[in-house]
Formats: sequence, structure tokens, C-alpha cells
Amino acid sequence: MVEEPMSSLLADDAIARLLGVSAVDKSAVEEAVLVSSGALPERARTALAESGLKGLADAVLLEGQFGPGHFALSGSRRLYYRVRPALPGRARALLRRVVVSGAKDDPPLRWPVEDRFVSFAEQVHAVLEKTGSARPLPWWPSGRSFAITLTHDVEGPYGVSHLPDLLALERERGFRSSVSFVGAAYQVPSSLLDDLRTDGFEIALHGWRHDGTLFASRGAFEQALPSMNRRLRQWASVGFRSPMTHRNPLWMQGLDIKWDSSFFDSDPFEPIPGGVMTIWPFVMGRFVELPYTLPQDHALIETLGESTPAIWIRKLDFIAAHGGMALLNSHPDYLCRSGRLTMYAEFLDEIAGRSGYWHALPRDVASWTLKRWGGDLGTWDGKVAERLALAQS
Repeated sequence: MVEEPMSSLLADDAIARLLGVSAVDKSAVEEAVLVSSGALPERARTALAESGLKGLADAVLLEGQFGPGHFALSGSRRLYYRVRPALPGRARALLRRVVVSGAKDDPPLRWPVEDRFVSFAEQVHAVLEKTGSARPLPWWPSGRSFAITLTHDVEGPYGVSHLPDLLALERERGFRSSVSFVGAAYQVPSSLLDDLRTDGFEIALHGWRHDGTLFASRGAFEQALPSMNRRLRQWASVGFRSPMTHRNPLWMQGLDIKWDSSFFDSDPFEPIPGGVMTIWPFVMGRFVELPYTLPQDHALIETLGESTPAIWIRKLDFIAAHGGMALLNSHPDYLCRSGRLTMYAEFLDEIAGRSGYWHALPRDVASWTLKRWGGDLGTWDGKVAERLALAQS
């Protein structure tokens, strides 16, 4: 099989589309990017120098700056997933702490706040506005200043049985979220799925089994693909997140989905660390990529021993200040154990106390992103189109 090149997943002007300036003269965009590129990591700057805007997009949004083979698990991690089923829970948790103990000291990207692509984006906008080239498209509909998207991965039967406790906190505060279930690891009652849909929640797929083998090889992934697509249809789901965020953007193009959230802006604690650096969604081939931008709960709780939402709030402050998408991936399997729900409740209260944000389900963020990516916001939000016309007149 001749594999399609990874770079084919992004439009040649992906950076311009992400920044909302694809309608601007290409040479003006290129000049603004070059002027602003000092904010980027060295490997991203090198990609820009060698291959232009397309090279920069591949280096950042496809994690190409981390080198070939980035999405392949190391030999030690493949061994871990082979023996993992035989390990008791405490042993797995201890081994995980040992493996990631030094991750926060020498991460591939900054954490928890990776600000370099954000700084780059804002500098590009500033240069284009100063030269009068154009104003960028708004990040969010109806003049909202940033976005809030809540998601949950349910890893096992404990998470299924305690999910209502977690979602009750959201209902009480007027929030709704997306819940991802594993396709074949446990039973998901149809009554639960019906209740979630009726109450305004979204349902997504969290892989086929939660055992770390989905991306062991292209063959393994292709074997599971028909079953995953069948489950997506059965659940009327349009979203996906891979177990343990194992990922390969090329292989994932076979999924019948509208959005994916297996990537992140920066996370040194995942089995494949790295990140796409952006706090905004973008189009990755056939689907919209919604990178999670708030640290996962299990990293805070299990790895770092946090008991308060302080790190979440710190990152939320950064995202809100720069008009990003605050997307949280959390788990009832962790949050519903011995007092940890309080941590989530405090964070929800922090969000509820803020204003000017767009609280949206992943499917709605994906729909908006597709419109914005194509520069066609008029049919989605007339107020946005009206403001753009005034700004550019």
C-alpha cells in the first residue's frame, strides 16, 4: 500500500485559514508571517524557511517539528501496553508516575501554557492591520470573546455508573458536555444514551477498546475501523477521541466523523507527548480538529497530586485573554472518586462566574470552524457578516 503523504491533510494556506486571513493577498500574509516568525520554536522557523507557509503548517499543526515517526509508540511503551492488562491498578498508576516523572521538567513544548503560537498569531494580525491589508475573521460567533467546550471520556464500568453524578454538576449550572464511550469495552445502556441526547448532551466514540493497541500498526487500526464506524452510526455520533490520545492523523481519515479531539495544544504527560500549539480549532483532512487545551484531570490528580482547579484556572485565564477555545477532557473514572468532584464543581463555578464566552458542544464548534475555515460566515451568523462589512468598508 502506498501511503498518502501526511502533508496532504492540510490546505496549502492552512495557516492563513486558521488565522482568518485567507482572503488577504498571499504576499502580504507571507510577509506578516516572516516578520512574526521569531515567536515560534526554532524547528517551526526552520520549516517555514525551507518550505514556506505549508511547511510551517505541517510542522506545527501536524506536529512535524518533532520529527519522523513521532506518532509511533516507543518500544518500551508498546511493551507496557502488552503487559498492562496483567498489572493491578496501583501498579499501573505507579509505573505511569515513574514514566512521566521527568516530563514536566523537560517537555517538548511549554506547559501548562504554551504561548508561542498564540504570540505569533497575534503578531501576524497586528502586522496585517497596521498595513491595512485586512482585519481577520472573528474567532467566535456573535462577538463572543472565547469558547468553552466540556468533554468527558468514560474509560470503564465505574465511569458509566458514576457519570450521572458528574453531569448533575453541569446541569445545575446550565452546562452541557460531550461524553465519549468506548465502543466495545463495556456495556452502554441505550436508556443512558437516550437520556443524554434528550437533555442536550453530545455522544462521541472513545475508540474500540481501551487497551492501547488501536494504533499498534496500520493493520490493527484498519481492522478496527469498520466496527468503529458502525458504532458511530449506531450512536448517531460525529465525534471521536482516541484512548490515551494515541493518534495518527493520516490513519484517522477513515473515521466517519465531523470532529476529533485526540490532539492537544501541549501535554508532556501523554504517551505521545508534544502538541499542535494552537488554542484554536482547525481542519485536518476530513474532519475538524478540536485540540484539548486544558490539562487532563488524570494528569493533575494522578500524576501531579493536585486537589484544586488552580492549574485549570491559570490556563483558562490565558485562553480567555487571547480568544481561544478552552476545551477540557475529564473522566468520571477519576473525578467521581473520593472527593474529587469538588475540584470539578469549583472549576465549573469559576466558568459560570465569567461572561462573554461561547459555551458550545464540539459538534457546534466544528460546524462554526468549517464556516470560518472557508471564510463563509454570512450564512451562519448575520451579525458577524455585518460587522465584517463595516470593518472592511
